[in-house]
Amino acid sequence: MPAKDSLAARPMAFLSDVHGNLRALNAVLEDLERREISAIFVAGDLLFGGDEPLEVWKRLREVDARCVRGLSDTALFMVDPNTLSPGNDEERSMADRFISTRKLLGDLVVERIRRMPERLRIPMVDGSEIVMVHGSPSDPSREITHDMEDREIAALIDDDPADIVVCGGSHVPFRRELEGVFVVNVGSVGAAPEGRTAHYTILTPHLDRTDITQEWTEY
Repeated sequence: MPAKDSLAARPMAFLSDVHGNLRALNAVLEDLERREISAIFVAGDLLFGGDEPLEVWKRLREVDARCVRGLSDTALFMVDPNTLSPGNDEERSMADRFISTRKLLGDLVVERIRRMPERLRIPMVDGSEIVMVHGSPSDPSREITHDMEDREIAALIDDDPADIVVCGGSHVPFRRELEGVFVVNVGSVGAAPEGRTAHYTILTPHLDRTDITQEWTEY
C-alpha cells in the first residue's frame, strides 16, 4: 500500500480502530455503499481484539481500503508470542487472544501488515493536504484525545505541513481547529465506548475547502 495518493476530488470515508469486529465494519460499509462512497481509508488498529481478524482483513481488501498501522497492528509482527508472560487472568486472556489472532492471520498477512505505512498523505484538489496517522504526526504511537488542551495537541502536530490531521486511537471522535489546521479523530468502528456503535467520518473535497462530517451507525 503506497504512502502517497493521487489528487483527491471525491468524498472519502475515514475509519479507525476496527479491532477485528466484522459486524461493525460491515455496518459502516453498508452505510458508505448507500452514500455511494467508495474511497475508504483506515487509521490503524485493524485486527486485534475481535473474533474475526482474518475476515476483517479480507473485507478491507475487498473494498480496496487504504490503511496505516496502529499500535496493535505493529505488535502483531513485533511481539514474539513465545515471550509473553502474563501475570493475571486479564493478561492471560489478552495473551491467548494475541496468539489466536496471529494464528488466524498467518505469516503472509502479518508480513503485509508489517509493510503498511505509519502515515498516509493525501493531496486535495484545493491545494491542501491530509495526513492520516493512528496516533499523531509527531509520534504515531501517541494518540490525540478529545480532552487535551490546544497546546498539547499542537505539540503532537509539531511542524507537520498537513492542513487536516486524521487520526484514531482514542476511540472517541472529535474535531478541532488549531491555527488553520483541522484535527479530526474519527473514533472507533469496532470498540466505541458507548457500545454497538460504529464511528466514521466523511471528508468531501471542494475547489475552495473540504467539508468534514462525523457520522455513526448502530450494529
